[in-house]
Amino acid sequence: MLTPTNHTLEKLELLLKSAGYRVRYEKGNFKTNACLLQSSKMIVVNKFSNLESKIAAIADLARTLEIDYKLLDDKQAAFLHQIKQTQLQL
Repeated sequence: MLTPTNHTLEKLELLLKSAGYRVRYEKGNFKTNACLLQSSKMIVVNKFSNLESKIAAIADLARTLEIDYKLLDDKQAAFLHQIKQTQLQL
């Protein structure tokens, strides 16, 4: 389980940035509080969502993305592994 803090959100953003994705916060009517624009490697998050929803939405997308571990440093790779393992335990 990821703790709902600004630090966790920043770690997720940095992980995705290192993997070549851009995270933007925009207003919108997203059912999952975020969406992925595949062709541009951009993740759009509803800026009006609460912190916990933002973290959950970005983590859910990070679980499904095919991220090359070679692009990440050791701490980011371990964090991504932790995120992916969280879903397996559910």
